[in-house]
Amino acid sequence: MNPNKALWEKGDFTRIAEGMRESGAALVAQLGVTKGLDVLDLGCGDGTTAIPEAKLGANVLGVDIASNLVEAGTMRAAAEGLTNCIFREGDATDLNELKDGSFDLVVSIFGAMFAPKPFDVAKEMVRVTRPGGRIVMGNWIPGDPTLVAQILKISSAYTPPPPEGFISPMLWGIEDHVTERFANAGVAKENISFLKDSFTFNAPCSPAELVSTFKNFYGPTMNAFDAAEKNGKSLELQQELEALFIAQNQSTIHDTTIIHATFLRVTVMR
Repeated sequence: MNPNKALWEKGDFTRIAEGMRESGAALVAQLGVTKGLDVLDLGCGDGTTAIPEAKLGANVLGVDIASNLVEAGTMRAAAEGLTNCIFREGDATDLNELKDGSFDLVVSIFGAMFAPKPFDVAKEMVRVTRPGGRIVMGNWIPGDPTLVAQILKISSAYTPPPPEGFISPMLWGIEDHVTERFANAGVAKENISFLKDSFTFNAPCSPAELVSTFKNFYGPTMNAFDAAEKNGKSLELQQELEALFIAQNQSTIHDTTIIHATFLRVTVMR
């Protein structure tokens, strides 16, 4: 099986995404989505941004490599009565079923960054975007002190070294790498812009309970715990993540967790 597909089908990212809904809708509200706009939401999960895009009247195609997330997104769209939001399984490195220049807007929030072959990902996003259209990515930033970058950093310390030739998804959070990838796909450097933004994780549970959610349902963290268990370090990993979540929790209400995570927002003008 494709290892990227296996990673994201291993858990159930919907359990993480439940705490990201408000930030997803808030981000979409800033993207100028209008009725009739053709939108591709790439690495869409169960629709954290695809559903809000469709609610604004866009014609949305959500594509994700994980079949369980495609199924969950389809169910969410049906429950909302959104006939203008379709979910389909696909690979961000090869969108062969999609024609050139099919979309006014391509959105990928913490999605396509995890696909291998980043130069192919950039080429495909550019290819399916109409001239005059836009690409918007949200990418976690390596070394950032906020939540997700730190989860991934801590988790990597407990897992075996990646295979030879592996390209870290976190490089999508470095401006020079992003510029190089889109420039290689034919985009002028002046048409690529960046800003730091923030996503908020809201969970009606304690920080320790939220760690358990990541442990049980978030693929990268699940893999870290699997590896730590074999080395007798599972408790050490648990304690390290709990300390992180407790330190970053902004909520003053008992059994509620609110944590802000910084990311790089990339806008590419086609």
